Amino acid sequence: MATISDVAARAGVSTATVSRTLNGKSTVDPELAARVLEAAEELGYHPNGLARNLRRQETAVLALIISDVENPFFTSIARGVEDLAQVSGYSVVLCNSDENEDKERRYLDVALQERVAGVLLSPTGPATNVTRLRRLGTPVVAVDRPLPGTDCDQVLVDTRRAARQATRHLVANGYRRVGCLSGPSGVRTADDRLSGYLDAVGEENAIYRRAEYRAEGARRAAGDLLDQPAPPDALLVANSTMAIGVLEALAARKLRAGRDIGIVSFDDAPWTTLIDPPLTVVAQPAYEIGRVAAQLLLARIADSTREPVTTTLDAQLIDRQSSHR
Repeated sequence: MATISDVAARAGVSTATVSRTLNGKSTVDPELAARVLEAAEELGYHPNGLARNLRRQETAVLALIISDVENPFFTSIARGVEDLAQVSGYSVVLCNSDENEDKERRYLDVALQERVAGVLLSPTGPATNVTRLRRLGTPVVAVDRPLPGTDCDQVLVDTRRAARQATRHLVANGYRRVGCLSGPSGVRTADDRLSGYLDAVGEENAIYRRAEYRAEGARRAAGDLLDQPAPPDALLVANSTMAIGVLEALAARKLRAGRDIGIVSFDDAPWTTLIDPPLTVVAQPAYEIGRVAAQLLLARIADSTREPVTTTLDAQLIDRQSSHR
């Protein structure tokens, strides 16, 4: 049986580094951590705690790695996952990647070390890599965003279509210079929402900015658009967190949603009906996304030979006053 010293020798590191890596400590250099994990896998080494977890078959844990725990959209996804998991006898560990590839990689490593029963993941971007989990037989379901190049189960929303419909809604209500604030390039949901907007207005009429999926980034990007010589008279906003930044930018310029500039935002956050005027939104079925994803993951745990499934759900435009002059 391999020992911690064997792993250290194979990886070319100290036993302390091996211990910190296998205990999920974030202070270990990612390159060294990768070498340790590879050496442990090659030698078949498991710390006592991990072996104990493997023997305790009554303990079933799922890891849910989401992009932003403060975003109500992901909170609702987490609730959908947890409700189904609890009924099925599983516990859920919530991990917040913060749209950070390094944090995501560490959480994936922890999921590997702890031998969780399965992983539900909202990928941060194209660099997300679940190869090691898949190689060791850990089921993975992609949530909200796809995992390109893999055959994982996925639960997505057709946000390109929803963005196209929302933009056309603004045009139908008399707005002539519709702009868009989307998320970071390379993030599938951001790319799809921008593409849907472009489908509706055409490249030649496009007025858009990209920013991180945060209020502060959206506030700056919206301010840049609003301060143009020919500013947009309406905005499609990629999520509710960004919408907060947009409303801040409007308030700073004494502009009002609906009266001065039309607004439609993705996600029906609880506060969207409490402002004046209430916000027109593209409501995504977040709870259902989580519930369906958990169903797919448990089915995959029960039968690893199933064909991969991609479930695409629809979003709904909820028409309120912010998109009417």
